[in-house]
Amino acid sequence: MTQRQRIAIAPSQLQQSQILLTPQQLHYLGRVLRLRDGDRFIAMDGLGKWWLAQLTGEQAQILETLSVETELPVTITLMVALPKGNGFDEVVRCCTELGVTCIVPVISDRTLLNPSLQKLERWRRIAAEAAEQSERAFVPTILEPVAFNTALLSTASPQKYICEGRGNYPHFSNCLPNKEQITNDQGLIIATGPEGGWTEKEIENAIAANFQPVSLGRRILRAVTAPIVALSLVTAACEV
Repeated sequence: MTQRQRIAIAPSQLQQSQILLTPQQLHYLGRVLRLRDGDRFIAMDGLGKWWLAQLTGEQAQILETLSVETELPVTITLMVALPKGNGFDEVVRCCTELGVTCIVPVISDRTLLNPSLQKLERWRRIAAEAAEQSERAFVPTILEPVAFNTALLSTASPQKYICEGRGNYPHFSNCLPNKEQITNDQGLIIATGPEGGWTEKEIENAIAANFQPVSLGRRILRAVTAPIVALSLVTAACEV
C-alpha cells in the first residue's frame, strides 16, 4: 500500500460516498499535512474500515475501500492501575501501537491519581492518534476509570492474569497458551499494578476472581513499563 497520511473519522461523518470533514480535520489536512484539493489520504473509522479518499473542498470523496490486516488475532483487555502524573498517556500510546483492544483504567488501593473527564477525553484522543500512526484498523476502547475490585467482577474471559513484581510466581510468557489456543479463545485480560504494586488483599481478590498471578521478570518494573512489557509478550506469542 502506498504510504499516505491517515486520519480517524467518526462513522457519522460518512455520507454515502462522501466524508463530511470537521473544521479540525480540515485544519489538520490543509495546514499541518499541506494537502490541497485533489490530494489523497486514508480515512479510517476506528471500527475496522479504511478508505482511500480525495480532498474536495470541505469534504472528501471516497475512491475505494482498502483492506488492512494489522490487527492481532486475539482481543486483549488491559486493566491498568493508574500511574501518577501523565504516565498513563504513554501507556495508552504504546499499547495502542502494540495492538491492545481495550484499556480499563483502574483505581487501586495505592493509586494516587484522581482523573477528570478531560483526562479521559485526552486518552481517547491519544489512542486515535496512535492508531493512525501505527496503521491500525481499530482504535482501542478506553473505558472510564473504575475501582479495581469492581473491574474484577466484570471480567468474563477464561484467560486472566495479574502481573505482580514480587512473589514466587511463574513468568507470564510460560503461562500463555500456545498460538492456536490464544487465537481461538475469548481473549486475554491482563492486570498491571500501580507504583508500589498491588496490596496482598488485591492479589487475593484477583485470585478469587480466577486471575492467575504471573511475573514479568526478576526486575521491578515501573507502573508505566509493566503493561507495555506484558502486551509485548502476547504480541510476540501471536505473531512469531
